[in-house]
Amino acid sequence: MELAGQSLSVGLNAVILSVDSDAPRVLIVPQAGGGVALPFGPFDPARHRTFEIGLRRWVAEQARFQLGYVEQLYTFGDRGREAPLAALTGSEDARIISIGYLALTADTATPPDGGGRWRDWYDFFPWEDWRQGKPDVIETDIIPRLSAWADEAGVPGRRASRHDRLKTAFAMGGETWNEERVLDRYELLYEAGLVAEAARDGQVDDPSLCPALGLSMASDHRRILATAISRLRGKIKYRPIVFELMPDLFTLSGLQQGVEAIIGYRLHKQNFRRALDRTGFVEGTGKVESQTGGRPAELYRYRREALAGLPSLGLSTPRLKEG
Repeated sequence: MELAGQSLSVGLNAVILSVDSDAPRVLIVPQAGGGVALPFGPFDPARHRTFEIGLRRWVAEQARFQLGYVEQLYTFGDRGREAPLAALTGSEDARIISIGYLALTADTATPPDGGGRWRDWYDFFPWEDWRQGKPDVIETDIIPRLSAWADEAGVPGRRASRHDRLKTAFAMGGETWNEERVLDRYELLYEAGLVAEAARDGQVDDPSLCPALGLSMASDHRRILATAISRLRGKIKYRPIVFELMPDLFTLSGLQQGVEAIIGYRLHKQNFRRALDRTGFVEGTGKVESQTGGRPAELYRYRREALAGLPSLGLSTPRLKEG
């Protein structure tokens, strides 16, 4: 397809997420030179009857992983994101429009050699993990640098707008931390030239001054990952989607630990369990799991068949008050 003299190609990206105990994972594909990317590839209308079929084939080929639950995430079309996919299509001049998908799995096994590898998603977004309190990187690196960037804006209105965005995104001045604004925070850091992708894309006058917060990814894949985490953090509150990440049998502590890993903060245990009881999502199996050094814990299961076809809500995520 051509548009205004430029060829247009459709790409497919997969954000595959899982939770391994208290670690949220994303499946990445190592790249030549030591970089990492999400599984991706071009849509071929001759080979792929649907976008999802094409996505599943690319993931199986690149990551050696079979997808389960999948939902369409977003369409990404910014300029400058074409290089990795152009290498696969052989067309360096093509404008690439990528359709991103969110895939969830309870399978945390490492794929065969030559396939994908699981990586903690907080390696890419260290400022998003508040389970041990506010991350140090926010106060030591992010706030001072973003404040300086906001002050550099020449027009007073623009300067005020930047400070407002900083205040809202990173919970300054009494604002409440909103865990769903993962994408907003990453885009703010990119715009301010504080992530490696900004230096790579020529958005920074002096790349040597870029602090490169968090690990970078190929193309705009870290932006796609941020979009997926934002979606998941929001969706677990109104759909029981978190159970796609849980094994068939789990303890209530394991479920809480998994939710905390996703949303990035500690939950109030009693309030969480009271709210869980009201949903009817889980039932005890009468089986127990022995925990080293602790009391045996009952194993529960998700009541998938009992809730099929019924309107359902997500999980309440009552935050544990610090102090």
